[in-house]
Amino acid sequence: MTGRAWTGLHALHAEWTKLRTVPSTAWLAPALAVLVAAVGAAVTGTVDTSHCTTPAGCVEDTPKLALSGVQVGQVAAVVLGVLAVGGEYVTGTIAATLAAVPGRTTVLAAKAAVVAGLVAAAGTAGVLASLAAGRGVLPGNGFTPANGYPPLSLADGPTARAAAGTVLYLVLVALLALGVGTVLREPAAAISAVLALLWIVPVVTRLVGDEAWRERLEKAAPMTAGLAVQATRGVDRLPIGPWEGLGVLAAYTAAALLAGGAVLAARDA
Repeated sequence: MTGRAWTGLHALHAEWTKLRTVPSTAWLAPALAVLVAAVGAAVTGTVDTSHCTTPAGCVEDTPKLALSGVQVGQVAAVVLGVLAVGGEYVTGTIAATLAAVPGRTTVLAAKAAVVAGLVAAAGTAGVLASLAAGRGVLPGNGFTPANGYPPLSLADGPTARAAAGTVLYLVLVALLALGVGTVLREPAAAISAVLALLWIVPVVTRLVGDEAWRERLEKAAPMTAGLAVQATRGVDRLPIGPWEGLGVLAAYTAAALLAGGAVLAARDA
């Protein structure tokens, strides 16, 4: 094994140890899974076919409805991503980390790998629980096969894409937060900045009167574009396609990580 590979494995092990043993971050992964599942189940339980002209005439996107908890669960992903680096700046342990692994790109890459793996695992658990809850709740609310709503299943291509895309969305959001946290150092400021980017931009977009500009902004907003991957109905009417929208979020994430890597390499710990 080369020295570089050994250093990379050492950095991965160190970052994993820190992330799972620090109380402020260890509980965030379970919280993410619980929030995604619980909020998704709660929202799904409040929607039924009674508001439709006929049950068969409803146009609810039931997989997207079941996965709606991601909009709240992503808060845990953001906090986890920021604290993976920001927590060390607060405690001053970042100096020890950089002394142990002098390659700063290696440190950031190890943090990104550990955060991505943990969020992927938690996100998968939350998504599967959300779909299971939706499968149990939706038929009782009128969303039955007879009305054109088959049970939620990963065997259905669009539903599988929405589920996998939701997990990827959470991973990208966490890595976006890691990049911003590396640039800003201050956890509160970084968390606020990422949540503002995710939530305030869509609010501002809705206030735009010009439809053409509103559509352009929806294509560029990281949360609106990224969550297009959850759509299974009316995909052709979306401002941006499912995978293209996730690509927009990936571009934001890549830019944040590149900026974080550049800043980490250029300044003192």
